[in-house]
Amino acid sequence: MEKELKIKMYSFTLDCINPYALAKFYAELLNWEIPFYDENWACIGVPGMSQGAYPGILFQRNPEYCPPVWPEEPGVQQQMAHLDFAVNDLEEAVQHAINCGATMAAEQFSEEWRVMFDPAGHPFCLCRMKAIFESEKFALLQN
Repeated sequence: MEKELKIKMYSFTLDCINPYALAKFYAELLNWEIPFYDENWACIGVPGMSQGAYPGILFQRNPEYCPPVWPEEPGVQQQMAHLDFAVNDLEEAVQHAINCGATMAAEQFSEEWRVMFDPAGHPFCLCRMKAIFESEKFALLQN
């Protein structure tokens, strides 16, 4: 009998100049913990991640990191991915992100989400998704 291939998402990794500083920003934004860091890597995750809870976000030191330009412009560094976070109160989430060190993009394209930049210049979105927080599935995840 052959072993079944198992694949589980472990993390989403962001390049940056200072992994620990960026990990502190996202840990504060999400109320997560930092179970590991050194000069080249930092990791954040939900409380209990150090006991094996995944996925998390990893931050990898890249001394050549150049933040993307958003919205895109021809001939300059493009974003390759961005994180989306569901929020139940968009305005409160934007203010919280700013208090943590984020900035809001000058251009916005919807009333349902806000494009933000983390301290290293990575774009991320805060998305109004009240329905997610009111769903039975979300309630089950909280128990």
